[in-house]
Amino acid sequence: MTKDEIIERLRNDEDYYGDFGKKFRSNSDISTLLSNPLLLGANREMIPAFLVGGYFHTAILEPDKLVKYKIVEASTRNTKKYKEISGGEMCLLQHEVDKIEVLIDKVMSNEVCKGLIQPSKYEYELPGIADIDGLMWKGKADIVNHDDKLIVDLKTTARLDDFKWSARKYNYDSQAYIYQRIFGYDMIFIAVDKSTHQIGIYDCSTDFIQRGYDKVMKATEAYNLFYTDPDFKPENFFINETL
Repeated sequence: MTKDEIIERLRNDEDYYGDFGKKFRSNSDISTLLSNPLLLGANREMIPAFLVGGYFHTAILEPDKLVKYKIVEASTRNTKKYKEISGGEMCLLQHEVDKIEVLIDKVMSNEVCKGLIQPSKYEYELPGIADIDGLMWKGKADIVNHDDKLIVDLKTTARLDDFKWSARKYNYDSQAYIYQRIFGYDMIFIAVDKSTHQIGIYDCSTDFIQRGYDKVMKATEAYNLFYTDPDFKPENFFINETL
């Protein structure tokens, strides 16, 4: 397949997240490759925070796809009503959706944010691939802003004051490095505090990108050892550190 044909297939969420997309490494693999490479490819457990973040992104970027979210009018996920309606599926609660709508209004009523999210030339949910040190990586950019030559990524956060720490913990640094390699633009993050509704706009320093590069190289080394080295025996692997 040509690069264009691959990217066209990756536009489809079922292909991006399914077997076809799993042929490529992605930033979501970084944590696993750095901590326990044997778990690579294991299904990630759905938690409410993932649903909330997904709804936030979808409502701003692809509102026509909101129908895929099941919303239950219940106080918690432990109520009888929720369990009956959800049928075992992880669903959003109505009060969670109400809070997300407030966040969306805050972001889109901010002129700077709106200009970054809705410039005159842009692409939403754009997939891409790149060969990085011999491994093929994929990414799907929230917003490719061609006016300002930026990749814009939307985040919700529990505490804006801790976002710089969260960016390291959740590997936004490696995401920025990978996406800049794939799409060729600098990356910025728009983060909104779920409690205070404060907005932060964060660009990426050289040190931040370097840290992301270092993570990608370590992840690549782990992948090659565990999945391409014919002489490697996983049962002999151990972590060696000095206390």
